[in-house]
Amino acid sequence: MTMRLPPLSALRAFEAAARHLSFTRAAEELAMTQAAVSYQIKILEERVGSALFVRKPRQVLLTETGQALAIASTDAFRKIAEAFETARTGGQGTLSISTIPTFAANWLALHLGAFQMENPRIAVRIETSDALVDLARDNIDVAVRSSRVGEWAGLDAHFLFHETFTPMLSPALAASIGGVREPADLLKLPIIDSGDRWWTTWFGLVGVDAASALDARPRSQFGSQSYEGRAVVAGHGVGILTPAMFSQELAAGSLIQPFDILGHDDHSYWLVHQSARRNVPKIRAFREWLLAELALSPP
Repeated sequence: MTMRLPPLSALRAFEAAARHLSFTRAAEELAMTQAAVSYQIKILEERVGSALFVRKPRQVLLTETGQALAIASTDAFRKIAEAFETARTGGQGTLSISTIPTFAANWLALHLGAFQMENPRIAVRIETSDALVDLARDNIDVAVRSSRVGEWAGLDAHFLFHETFTPMLSPALAASIGGVREPADLLKLPIIDSGDRWWTTWFGLVGVDAASALDARPRSQFGSQSYEGRAVVAGHGVGILTPAMFSQELAAGSLIQPFDILGHDDHSYWLVHQSARRNVPKIRAFREWLLAELALSPP
């Protein structure tokens, strides 16, 4: 039976416009004029027999019919692209990874060479952001996130490790007060991001009422542990950090962890990817390598 397909040029224009919710951005992506995109969508609407977009002065929105077609067309084009990439590269290609800056800089970058040695035909592209991404819309294969939640709709989630935290500082800063012998000694020093809830949790674990002292401190924020850690190494203050993210600095002695007591707030690191893509060769290879690597060298 012959399949009744719409013109692929019209479907491609529609898929891009639906993804961006913009004819202008779709035209830029496809190297077409906005008028050409609009014309192709009009052809598709005539074939469907109903409107796919609600057109407003500076905005377009998908109709219910448009939403259903957008989901199917994006999925279809992704599968075609993956099939082509598999045929072209023998199932390897480029693996796109989205993760938070701290994990990218302080763990993944230090271990990724092992993955690439095992999989020399897989190129890797890393995108760092604290914001959650839409894996399908943003063309991301896998994401590593710190979260309280281990289940996401439509995604497979693989537990990596618990996120713990404890104070760390440079040896020189500790020596400036004759050493840190008890938790209260930390309050004699500058505290980086004193407003971080981890400080309150950790001081509570060690039985120190530090609320007033922390509230009185300047609340400098660095945006990620990776940047905060650099400031701590430089001796600018005491940071509340995740030991797994600073194992090299601890081993080298540029950071010290004065106490063994670790705090936790139910956050964990997770690897997530689309359930339907779990057996894509590059995703399967990365998942199996990452889980094995963490099993051999747990944080």
